[in-house]
Amino acid sequence: MSESSDHQKQKQQWHWENATAGAIAGFATVASLHPLDVVRTRFQVNDGRLTNVPLYKNTANAIYTIARTEGFRGIYAGFYPAVLGSTVSWSLYFFFYGRAKNRYSKGGEKKLSPGFHLLSAAEAGALVSLFTNPVWLVKTRLQLQTPMHQTRPYSGFNDALRTIVKEEGWRALYRGMGPSLLLQVSHGAIQFTTYEELRQIFVRYKTKGRVNDTEGDKVLNSVDYAMLGASSKFAAMLFTYPYQKRACQWHN
Repeated sequence: MSESSDHQKQKQQWHWENATAGAIAGFATVASLHPLDVVRTRFQVNDGRLTNVPLYKNTANAIYTIARTEGFRGIYAGFYPAVLGSTVSWSLYFFFYGRAKNRYSKGGEKKLSPGFHLLSAAEAGALVSLFTNPVWLVKTRLQLQTPMHQTRPYSGFNDALRTIVKEEGWRALYRGMGPSLLLQVSHGAIQFTTYEELRQIFVRYKTKGRVNDTEGDKVLNSVDYAMLGASSKFAAMLFTYPYQKRACQWHN
């Protein structure tokens, strides 16, 4: 009984460690790559019909133009909601994903199939989307503000949140919920299922099948994890980018 209780405590601790690691990873990613996110958002919504977003030739031209005409604030527009959203999203995602895997594997006693990895990731993605859609909507609105705007610009995250609720109602915070939900569910499901399956392949290859999956993490190094993360992220982006573009357009 005592051994079972200790095992459950370790599992619970692992869920919170995953959540903390996800939060730190989310913050680090946004802090280092936010200018590219601003450019991506503007490219995604600009189909030639928007008059308040300039046309850019390419990524380099976009960064140069935004920096020259809008300054540092333009390059880092929407930084606060981006940090908040990414940190909270990844923290919750890893937490919900770990809980779902633990539930489906009966506390780690049962090896999960690709289908259960897919289901765990989809479940986590749906929950995260429900919690964070308002943050992403505000981030998109702030990133699309330019000197060409006809209306009064938002002064920041809190002002944008209050203004949207006051002028458009609470329901406006969940605009684009459909494509966002589809994006979060499918993106996470593809990324984490790919990650889990590739990880098992790596473990089998490096140990020639002598180590089971539960002990496999001991034989993988930082380079292996970097390759796993990059490969699974690329696969997810490749398949879900159209949904991401649609979500940005609805948030605007």
